[in-house]
Amino acid sequence: MSNKQIKLASRPTGIPTADNFSFEESPIPSAKDGEVVIRHEYISLDPAMRGWMNDTRSYIPPVQIGEVMRAGAVGQIVESKLDGYEKGEYVMAWTGVQQYGTSGAENLFKVDPNLMPLPRYLGTMGMPGFTAYFGLLEVGQPKEGETILVSGGAGAVGSVVGQIGKLKGCRVVGIAGGAEKCAYLTDELGFDAAIDYKSTENLHKDIKAKCPDGVDVYFDNVGGEMLDAVLTRINRHARIVICGAISQYNSPKIYGPSNYLSLLVNRARMEGFVVFDYSKDYGKAAMQMAQWTMAGQLKSREHVVDGIENFHSALLKLFSGDKLGKLVLKV
Repeated sequence: MSNKQIKLASRPTGIPTADNFSFEESPIPSAKDGEVVIRHEYISLDPAMRGWMNDTRSYIPPVQIGEVMRAGAVGQIVESKLDGYEKGEYVMAWTGVQQYGTSGAENLFKVDPNLMPLPRYLGTMGMPGFTAYFGLLEVGQPKEGETILVSGGAGAVGSVVGQIGKLKGCRVVGIAGGAEKCAYLTDELGFDAAIDYKSTENLHKDIKAKCPDGVDVYFDNVGGEMLDAVLTRINRHARIVICGAISQYNSPKIYGPSNYLSLLVNRARMEGFVVFDYSKDYGKAAMQMAQWTMAGQLKSREHVVDGIENFHSALLKLFSGDKLGKLVLKV
């Protein structure tokens, strides 16, 4: 028995290549006092992983060369020396891209596979869902009747943002790539409208057409030229929530908004946030999200790739858009 692991072998320049990672095997770890050993069943793949590969100052230290690639995972405890956690229980932890991981009590959360599928605890009921919850409600502060525009609308975060926006009585428009994703937003998730950025001839005109009363809250997962286009349509006192900028993660030079003076003219606010800053309130978010899910008001979809050895090809789906919903790796 061995522990298959994906480690960071070198720092990427642009889109990560297979050579940036190494596939290794090590002995299955044992629990020290105050730890559990988790056999992973699913591993979360998130756009933030690309930033963690860079040796730059950020909200969290970078993954070091030779370390197991950082990731959230959900699985079953196979050994416990931690009070309150028993062998056989299921948990979510930040234990990386490997078959087995160890964790102390910090950032270790019990989950119940009888309530919902395990991959959902890495999506709607995990970091992406909490990102949507706090980013929209605490930073975006939507008011009933306002217009919310969200980029990356069919992704793990954006799809939840839009649904929460509808629950709060807002008009919601999503930007996504492709007819299938746009149909998913309007037909299944209840968005009021969708913009297909891959087929549009003029994004500015499409935003104006789909948001005729302007944009009050823009939840940005993409950045770049898309953010620039949205800034031309914001209303007075609009809130722009900077969650991510996936269009920029593999670029050698970051594209900054040239229309930023719209913030001045409209007395608007642009604010970045990191979900980890709200960790003390995860329980509150989880309770509300579970209630919405159980009531059928919050829908989810997971895109599952099988096999830890397929980590690299699965990771690239984050940047190609060849997925729908939350991307997870089945161990």
